[in-house]
Amino acid sequence: MLPALTGLVVVVCSLVAALALGYRTAGIGVPVAGVLLLAVAVTTAVRRRRPVARRRLGYYTPDELLELDTQGLALAVARMLRRDGWRVRLLPAADRPRLCAQDGSGRRLDVAFRPVAEPLPDEDLPHPHAHRGDGESPLRLVVHRGSFGPRDVRWARREGRTWLLDGSLLRRWAQGARLSELLSPGSATRHITET
Repeated sequence: MLPALTGLVVVVCSLVAALALGYRTAGIGVPVAGVLLLAVAVTTAVRRRRPVARRRLGYYTPDELLELDTQGLALAVARMLRRDGWRVRLLPAADRPRLCAQDGSGRRLDVAFRPVAEPLPDEDLPHPHAHRGDGESPLRLVVHRGSFGPRDVRWARREGRTWLLDGSLLRRWAQGARLSELLSPGSATRHITET
């Protein structure tokens, strides 16, 4: 901390000395131009950093969600889960990444990403990561940027303990809604099926 503070003091003193020297040699125009240039540089730096910092905190715009590939969507969902208080582990895979998460009360959540909710034949295998704790099976969340059809909803009901998170709910979650609000049984816009 002390070296960073020392460096900041040196930079600020150097800028003030340069502006004072410019004022003595060329008049008031140099300090005014210097302050304006510094203000533009700081504003530009803050604006460029803001979206990156916002995304790291788990907030995304609808356009940013559309630009993400499957791996990027998995990272975005991991950040949103962390924002909501979950501990998250990303299980990367080239074609189908997965997330394992656990909240403060011990609930476990497996998150899958696919274009449709219906599992492929090779997906019927057990989850590759064994959760620690009691033998209760984890909740399952299937994330899809589009919408789920009736066939997908029937599949989720058959599976049990499965929620379907479609594109409209994903956008609401990315903009700051909490996952628990979106998954609540009394939600007015319930596109998620919990059984």
